Amino acid sequence: MSTTFSPEEKAAMRAAAAEAKAAKLGADLEAACLAAIAEMTGTDKELAQTLHQLVKRHTTLGAKTWYGMPAYINTDGKVVVFFQCAAKFQVRYATIGFQPDANLDEGNFWPSSFAVTKLTAADQKRLVELLKRAVS
Repeated sequence: MSTTFSPEEKAAMRAAAAEAKAAKLGADLEAACLAAIAEMTGTDKELAQTLHQLVKRHTTLGAKTWYGMPAYINTDGKVVVFFQCAAKFQVRYATIGFQPDANLDEGNFWPSSFAVTKLTAADQKRLVELLKRAVS
């Protein structure tokens, strides 16, 4: 088992350190999120833009970046939902994930992230339901 980090993991850690520094300096966190989305291409960009629009339209979560990817925080500054593009880690699907501060608990077993290759109207409707529940 390797104990070294991949170049992508190292880049994510550098991004997290830069984000923490920028937040302390009062940076515009939403602008950073939008810039991260603007740097994406293809399906990743489309998915991230759609998620951003749904979060802004249906929740009160604030936008920021988290490990260089779009993320959305509650009033306590805790990440509730995040987007991870496929290209960053060279995988076949993007991920929309929910952190422990999302109110999605359902019994003893529930999903906390979703593989995403496309967001149809039905998918978006389901995502909006999850977003609303996550912030309830």
